Amino acid sequence: MKKRVRILIGAGCALLLLTSWIVTISARSTAEKQIVLITQAAELINDGIYIRAVPLLEEAAGYNARHTLAAEAWLKLAYRALIDNRGFNRRYISLLESQMSRRDAEADVFAEAANHFLSRSRVPEALATLRAGITKTGCSNLAAMYENHRYAFESIRTSYEYVSEIYNGTVQVQRDGLWGIARANGVALIPSEYEKVSTFSSDRAIVIKDGEIFAVDRGNNRIALLRERAEDIGNFTDSRISLLIEGSWRRANGDFQVGNAEFEQLGTYSGGYAAAKIGGRWGVIDRGTNWLVPPEYDGVIMDGLGRSYAQGAIFVVSGDEVFMIFDGQKIGGPYEDARPFSREGYAAAKRNGKWGFIDTNGVEVIGFVFDDALSFGQHLAAVKVGESWGYISRYGQIVIEPQFAAARSFSNGSAPVLTERGWQIITLLEYK
Repeated sequence: MKKRVRILIGAGCALLLLTSWIVTISARSTAEKQIVLITQAAELINDGIYIRAVPLLEEAAGYNARHTLAAEAWLKLAYRALIDNRGFNRRYISLLESQMSRRDAEADVFAEAANHFLSRSRVPEALATLRAGITKTGCSNLAAMYENHRYAFESIRTSYEYVSEIYNGTVQVQRDGLWGIARANGVALIPSEYEKVSTFSSDRAIVIKDGEIFAVDRGNNRIALLRERAEDIGNFTDSRISLLIEGSWRRANGDFQVGNAEFEQLGTYSGGYAAAKIGGRWGVIDRGTNWLVPPEYDGVIMDGLGRSYAQGAIFVVSGDEVFMIFDGQKIGGPYEDARPFSREGYAAAKRNGKWGFIDTNGVEVIGFVFDDALSFGQHLAAVKVGESWGYISRYGQIVIEPQFAAARSFSNGSAPVLTERGWQIITLLEYK
């Protein structure tokens, strides 16, 4: 019995050694096959015969052995040489995708794939590849490459005589002397047939046509009529519209229920507050009768839509100086001029004849080096360099080269710009 056990054990050991030897020989043989195939393919590639090298390299790359990566490197070289031939672009991308999916994928392969997509004008795929590579490898070079390309944009063909800043995903546009509303990407929403239109908010815009003031919905249907006579309208935000009635500005809601308070001038509401002038002095009032900033200043800085309040901050004018008021206190300054904060990002301010950017603490975050500037909208700010406008990132780097005669802030991934064709809308290909 003991002798039989010893025999079985010995046979098992011999079988194990034989199996190990066979595996070793097989692995070595596979690696040797790869060397032979790669050598043959390299000779063909050196002679410019890429089409015959491909099947050899595909076979070599198909082996899971020591020289697989080398085979793939040669194969990608062949694919790139044949990239404009039918099917080879897809084969090249498939190989890159396979390499990027590996647990130990290197940052270089993500960069290679992104560069390939960029060379084919496939910017969204390039950016998606870089995002995936950053997540997987944490590579700073990929992050820098992403930052350099994330601001690519496209322009709509439609042009307008004039446009406002974008608000609530829409923009006021003028064509043939009449006003309408377009979406943030420039596509018409309400036709340009009115003498004046307000911003679009709460599913309506306030319009003037043939002396009548009424509200229309996004289908351009009349949904409310102002029965009092008014000479002018402001913008409609925060469920409030300003109306000029008998020489004074009064507030109303979207159904034209008009309040009694009268103002000499009235800005647009943002965050529940609007700039207002009474008794020859400016302050900031809420939607009722409470003053956030008492009316004791020469002016309140407003943007193109008439907004003045965001992120808890307001800029006021006292003589020739501009100050920021935050939480009831003067912060920073004085400045020569400023632009109101948007809902996020830094505010543009002017000092010593140049524009830079500050935060809500009054701290300089981007130097005063620009000829003009608008506050940040999303993560970009319009700046003027010489005679042209472009855009900088929150790091102060120019990411859209100055090329426009005028520019507005970004919102919903889009911004109005003035080109040789008129005002157009540019939209980022990568909007996050």
